[in-house]
Amino acid sequence: MQFILDHYNYWIVIFLMMVGFYTVISRGNLIKKIAGLNMFQTSVFLLYISIGNVSGGTTPIIAEGFRAYSNPLPHVLILTAIVVGVATTALGLALVVRIREAYGSIEEEEIHKQDESF
Repeated sequence: MQFILDHYNYWIVIFLMMVGFYTVISRGNLIKKIAGLNMFQTSVFLLYISIGNVSGGTTPIIAEGFRAYSNPLPHVLILTAIVVGVATTALGLALVVRIREAYGSIEEEEIHKQDESF
């Protein structure tokens, strides 16, 4: 039980990842799929931030009395990934708007039915 409590952040990552994955594969609504992808992406962000944290670590500035330093690289990479994630989400939502204009729906089944009728 102590192992689970000590690694709660990883359990949160696994939970968010599975909820996001389930949302993507089980929903037909395109906006819900994008929301599921965002949940999955957030879980990956949390995973990298958790890995980059060092217990008792300080900023990587060499000074007397400090022996453990946290690596800032994962945090910097996650900032970049957040920007890319926002841009991809915006692009995905713009595509959903165009699909809605073209097909009159954002449900996958209705879009496939319309494609088959052509």
